[in-house]
Amino acid sequence: LAWSYDLGSKRGVEATPLVVDGIMYVTASWSVVHAIDVRSGKKIWTYDPKVPRELGYRGCCDVVNRGVALYEGKVYVGAFDGRLIALDAATGKKVWEKDTIIDHKHSYTITGAPRVFKGKVIIGNGGAEYGVRGYITAYDAKTGAQKWRWFTVPGDPSKPFEDESMARAAKTWDPSGKYWEVGGGGTAWETLTFDPELNLMYVGTGNGSPWSQRKRSPAGGDNLYLASIVALDPDTGKYVWHYQETPGDNWDYTSTQPMILADLKIEGQPRKVILHAPKNGFFYVIDRTNGKLISAKNFVDVNWASGYDANGRPIETDMARPEGKPYDAIPGPYGAHNWHPMSYNPQTGLVYLPAQNIPVNLMDDKNWSFNAKSPGEPGSGTGWNIGTFMNPAPPKSKPFGRLIAWDPVQQKAVWTQEHVSPWNGGTLTTAGNLVFQGTADGRFVAYNAKTGEKLWEVATGTGVVAAPSTYVVDGKQYVSIAVGWGGVYGLSQRATEQVGPGTVYTFVLDGKTPMPAFVTQQQGALLSGVKYNPADIEAGTALYVSNCVLCHGVPGVDRGGNIPNLGYKDAGFIEHLDNFIFHGPAMERGMPDFTGKLSMEDVPKLKAFIQGTVDA
Repeated sequence: LAWSYDLGSKRGVEATPLVVDGIMYVTASWSVVHAIDVRSGKKIWTYDPKVPRELGYRGCCDVVNRGVALYEGKVYVGAFDGRLIALDAATGKKVWEKDTIIDHKHSYTITGAPRVFKGKVIIGNGGAEYGVRGYITAYDAKTGAQKWRWFTVPGDPSKPFEDESMARAAKTWDPSGKYWEVGGGGTAWETLTFDPELNLMYVGTGNGSPWSQRKRSPAGGDNLYLASIVALDPDTGKYVWHYQETPGDNWDYTSTQPMILADLKIEGQPRKVILHAPKNGFFYVIDRTNGKLISAKNFVDVNWASGYDANGRPIETDMARPEGKPYDAIPGPYGAHNWHPMSYNPQTGLVYLPAQNIPVNLMDDKNWSFNAKSPGEPGSGTGWNIGTFMNPAPPKSKPFGRLIAWDPVQQKAVWTQEHVSPWNGGTLTTAGNLVFQGTADGRFVAYNAKTGEKLWEVATGTGVVAAPSTYVVDGKQYVSIAVGWGGVYGLSQRATEQVGPGTVYTFVLDGKTPMPAFVTQQQGALLSGVKYNPADIEAGTALYVSNCVLCHGVPGVDRGGNIPNLGYKDAGFIEHLDNFIFHGPAMERGMPDFTGKLSMEDVPKLKAFIQGTVDA
């Protein structure tokens, strides 16, 4: 260890540190930006955009931020509440701020890092689970003036379409589903990539809104441009080409996962390619000049498609879209690979891919309607609109976390490392034949890039989800990792007995600084003694799933992540549950206020489910 730096956060940390001229810029939860002197590990400045904590419920997947962009003396950050902010890189003072949200009645957020291409700052938004329409926007890097905006899915067909790409997309949606009223989804919440030689930028688009295609587009259709990679002209925002990885998305199979641009020799010919491993479990090699599929191969077990045909379309199985009954989605909505960055080493020719399975069973909610509080549908009480039940029957697939060294030319794994849990960190590979990755069980590990042999590891005091970065200052090479357990899986689950604040660790050869002390998670005894009427358990189950389960997990069954499991709370807390769910003290930490969403009559039903589940 060279030094460590306390980020002052208790929620998820997903940012990769950005280092320029000896200064590190990294973000913590709630979009707080830190500038750190990498020689000493001392704070230069911090900037807190003061995101209202009561808006935390508007994000599906923790109050995270994946980092900043730096351009010509300015640092750019997207705030969780939808603002794009330019800061003076030297002082941290705000230079300009823009509201990126087109309609504040909907739960739009920003969790991704902005990108700067050709003097423009590009940002997308999150919110597809809540019923929004996706888009990305380009702003002038100096002034913040809006330069262009491109929507990812079509709007109301009774109104003029924004451009020809939207008119073309509308032909792939069924208007009887009134998809424009339920948003359509397609939010570009993470990956944006640029090829200066081709003058093309690439956008990864998100899932459908709602998840259930039968609800948003009853007659089916490809539903462009969901779950796609789209190439745009960065000067104008005009559509150039697209490749849709998951036509008619029905499983939350976003294509927002990070892309890698590489030049590979395939069948003896040099090809300019995009390497992509989205949620749906297939690894894609795509010609980045024209969007044509070169190859696709599943990197984990999948049950929704058997492969891809000569036209680049998936060959769906009978398991893909069963109607009226529960089915295991493999991979599930958490994805075979989520936002966690993967890395490519041109010396080994391998991609280092954080893969996983988090078992989930799905079934369409035939009674779903937009913004209705659907009993038993996850998150519907806090604005989710997925039209889908999660785990109406116990899933049968097995959880795992895995690091895969993948050969994109041969489309096969060269080596793998099994982890104890899903939701492990992004990867970094170096010219020194190393691969670095943090793990869910609180380790930072270096592997041999060719063989997968573990060479070094250190405990981090909390689970790691972000990716590391490496840089040279004063002739010394450093590796830094920002740790802080969280993200959608980390809200209610964890794989370590230790808990710590968000922290940046910076390592160097022959570093002498001792690691800071870690705190063991104080897991309380199982809840007991709360009186309840067993007849209330069934109603309480539906209320809990609709309002509580996504953050708190199943009482006494799940362990709790960066949000506590209610099955281990003190009985006095549950007995006075109304004091916490109505204008409660946890609002300042991001808990929703359920005033007007739940009633006092609902409280004993929730208590019955919580204590009854523990008792069972």
